[in-house]
Amino acid sequence: QVQLVDSGGGLVHPGGSLTLSCAVFGSTISFYLLAWHRQAPGKQRELVAAISSSGSTNYAHSVKGRFTIFRDDAENKVYLQMSSLKPEDTAVYYCAGASSDYADEYAYWGQGTQVTVSS
Repeated sequence: QVQLVDSGGGLVHPGGSLTLSCAVFGSTISFYLLAWHRQAPGKQRELVAAISSSGSTNYAHSVKGRFTIFRDDAENKVYLQMSSLKPEDTAVYYCAGASSDYADEYAYWGQGTQVTVSS
């Protein structure tokens, strides 16, 4: 059974930085499409960033230039490095995985980690 465990959230001041991590258990991630989503109170969940098995990335317009997604296949982990954080980045962040770059949906999800950006 594949399990994703995300961590690294917390309280940070505007303009600050934070790095989230997600460990994958039960399967190697070499061929996985991996992503980070977030859900703010009262809003729908949105895709923040994704990284393919070959390392290609894409980002939501709102985080482009501030966030970086990267993966370590040897460690079976995916990360989201966040900088220049804004109050509107406050949300629960979820890592997600699909067993193929061509999957229709993300089959595996972490439990979520809270990120709060506030002064």
